[in-house]
Amino acid sequence: MDPASIRPLSVGEILDAAITIFRSRAATMMKAVLVVVAPVQALSAVVALSAQPDDFVSETDPVTGATNFEVAEFIGFVVAALGVAALGVVATQLATGACLKSVAGAYLEGDPDWKETLRFARSRLGSLIWLSILYGVGLLFGFLLCIVPGVWLFGAWAVATPVMLIEERKAGQSLSRSRALVKGRWGPSFLVVLIGFILAGIVQTVLEGLLAGVLLSSANDVVRAVGSAITATLSSTLVTPFTAAVGVVLYFDLRVRKEGFDLELLAHRVGIEPPEGTTFVPRPSASPEDDDRPPFWPPPPGWRPRAP
Repeated sequence: MDPASIRPLSVGEILDAAITIFRSRAATMMKAVLVVVAPVQALSAVVALSAQPDDFVSETDPVTGATNFEVAEFIGFVVAALGVAALGVVATQLATGACLKSVAGAYLEGDPDWKETLRFARSRLGSLIWLSILYGVGLLFGFLLCIVPGVWLFGAWAVATPVMLIEERKAGQSLSRSRALVKGRWGPSFLVVLIGFILAGIVQTVLEGLLAGVLLSSANDVVRAVGSAITATLSSTLVTPFTAAVGVVLYFDLRVRKEGFDLELLAHRVGIEPPEGTTFVPRPSASPEDDDRPPFWPPPPGWRPRAP
């Protein structure tokens, strides 16, 4: 992204920047997601086909009329299903981390390939999983407490994952840091994330609708299982990069507004070298009156204040 565009953004501009980065880095991010998600979905289809509900019930005894439930087979199926679910969590976190790395690189003029982004995500896999657990449990309790606390936490923790990966913080610290960054900007932050989720949901709905006819019209279990796996894979491949882009751009915007956003320090932390000869001076916290100030000094070539 052009350094001249690193300034406080409106809700619409944040979403527009996320879409722009998604389009420019789609190939890299989709490869990273596909590599980790597709095998898990294929395994899920195999497990689904390996046992159907009727498989756990033996034939009815002609004398007693009783049917025997095959406990051992059922337990084996449950263990396999739980194993696939655990692999799904790991795959999701790897895909998310890889996409965040790619988006961060795009925002700071870096160009990591999909293999590099996956290595980055793998090195932080434990922290990603722990953060997702804390996030999920926190939201669950929040929504159980009359819903409002859950809604507030949804906005307050909007940039917890970018914070953890970019600033190299622990999971608990990332949640606190996200809350501090969002403070004073909860409404716009919540709106950005909400719209992002709605757009992602629309994409998922469209994909499911396109394949629904095939799945519902077919009585073949193999077709249904394979179709479901393909739908889930395509959905993750499209949605994960976009939601990652929204989160990272929102994170950068909050740092621009609240901290001046020391680009050089942040670039080094994500392993990206800024263009040679570039000097970054942190700007003070932005206010509406400051939106026409350059993102750093001296202004980048071609920078012009916005028209009144």
